[in-house]
Amino acid sequence: MTAKIIDIARDPEGALEAALQVLGEGFPVAIPTETVYGLAADATNAAAIARIYETKGRPRFNPLICHMADLQMAERYGQFDPLSRKLAEAFWPGPLTLILPLVEQSGIHPLATAGLDTVGIRVPKGFAAQLIRHFGRPLAAPSANTSGKVSPTSAAHVAEDLGSKLTLILDGGAAPVGVESTIVRVEDGRIRLLRPGGVSAEEIEAVTGIAVVRPDGPSATIEAPGMLASHYAPGADVRLNAETVEKGEALILFGGQPAAGADRAHAVFDLSPSGDLAEAAANLFDYLKQADSTGATRIAVASIPAHGLGEAINDRLARAAAPRE
Repeated sequence: MTAKIIDIARDPEGALEAALQVLGEGFPVAIPTETVYGLAADATNAAAIARIYETKGRPRFNPLICHMADLQMAERYGQFDPLSRKLAEAFWPGPLTLILPLVEQSGIHPLATAGLDTVGIRVPKGFAAQLIRHFGRPLAAPSANTSGKVSPTSAAHVAEDLGSKLTLILDGGAAPVGVESTIVRVEDGRIRLLRPGGVSAEEIEAVTGIAVVRPDGPSATIEAPGMLASHYAPGADVRLNAETVEKGEALILFGGQPAAGADRAHAVFDLSPSGDLAEAAANLFDYLKQADSTGATRIAVASIPAHGLGEAINDRLARAAAPRE
């Protein structure tokens, strides 16, 4: 089996019709979102969700984000406190996921929530929201890649990794944000950051006037996607905060800053020669994949500023560099 790829820009009606058919049959579809490409299936259908886990090779204790068409749909599945509602109104549609208590008998299958009494909800931009609106039910949609590997930011990335396991990939071009959504949970008036992503903590603080609480260290409890210590990993090892290049390495830079021995690198990439963190986030996963494809035994990555979107970039790189099981 080889996945059919439909270009949304060229055939939006055909893409929508084909996706609705596959989803209605209980199978996953790879869809573009503004963050990364997602592997979407009916969040209310146990068999469909099981196929997501099977296709990705994803542990079933790792919950899935459920994507909604709009806030009105989201209210049917998650219980919103005033602060969570304020965040939703400020950042949806967009790259923010809220962890909310499940509405009783919401219909979201426990497989999607990994049996938790909470659910991660996001309203995406563009075609994905249109698809959900026509489908009429939420779509569980983790990133469309083999579990633990680098997330896909193009249809080509999905096809290379999962093309033989899927029937349909929708091509919406390069994902403009390039890293997954930020995940937060509101508890007792506090905003806890579970995963940094496409909305910066500074942006959340500016909207709410409340300091975002970051974790003290790795958590043994999986409350949301993207919390596994080793994740987003290419085949080659990853070395962080590199100032020099060692034999056998590919090099990823930021801001045009040189690294000693760069001429020895298998290949050199710069996430953003101008030092733009949004550009760097959009290029991150693609450049990790390109560096991995050079045959380098290790990927050396220069230091990235930790503010704004840099927090999400550094989070992904730290997980990519973590010891693998």
